[in-house]
Amino acid sequence: MIDHYDWSGGREAMVRFGPDSGPVVIMLLPLFEEHNRTRTFAVTICRALADLGVASILPDLPGQGESVLPTEQATLGRWRAAIASIAEAERNRRRVYLASFRAGAVLDGNEAAAGVWRLSPITGQTALADLQRAEAVGGKRDWDALGPEDAPVQLAGNAIGWPLYAALRADAVLIEPQAPHRTVRLDSDPAIADIKFPGTPLWRRAEPGNHPALARALASDIADWVRSCES
Repeated sequence: MIDHYDWSGGREAMVRFGPDSGPVVIMLLPLFEEHNRTRTFAVTICRALADLGVASILPDLPGQGESVLPTEQATLGRWRAAIASIAEAERNRRRVYLASFRAGAVLDGNEAAAGVWRLSPITGQTALADLQRAEAVGGKRDWDALGPEDAPVQLAGNAIGWPLYAALRADAVLIEPQAPHRTVRLDSDPAIADIKFPGTPLWRRAEPGNHPALARALASDIADWVRSCES
């Protein structure tokens, strides 16, 4: 169901899946072009969660997806405020969980969450470095020379304002959430995880894609983990 949420900066769209009762999972997609590559995959996960009786919400964050806010005006503060608004509104009637993908982990520290599930989490600094590598194909640039007086940074088709650029560059450590949390990775990823699944990292593809079998497996893992936290 198409819905919306209000936050201090305005109104943004979100899509609801699954039942109106029971816990709800707020999906935090990767940032920038990885967002576009994985949105269909995330929708498939949400639909699979609904089939398992678990509700989920897929929001557009300010400056991402179909948001009317220009990307160059997006900041970590605005993203976190938007997530907090959704979480607080939902927490009035049920427990809230966060499921973050990749650099969505930069945003999953909300205190309203009863738990956090992560897929292949990376830091903001790593996400920024990936964009810089993609941009560097067209010629090397001295990224360290950038400062607050510069115009928005153009990285792989994204106009990133200095406040967001600086915040991502400073986000060098993957902080563990205070709430119960679970880390999931693909079996091609050597980093430590609670469980690993076989599958293709869709965020690395040149075009958006989907992997229904992996989506169903991840949805089952999310549902089982949420239920274990509820028991």
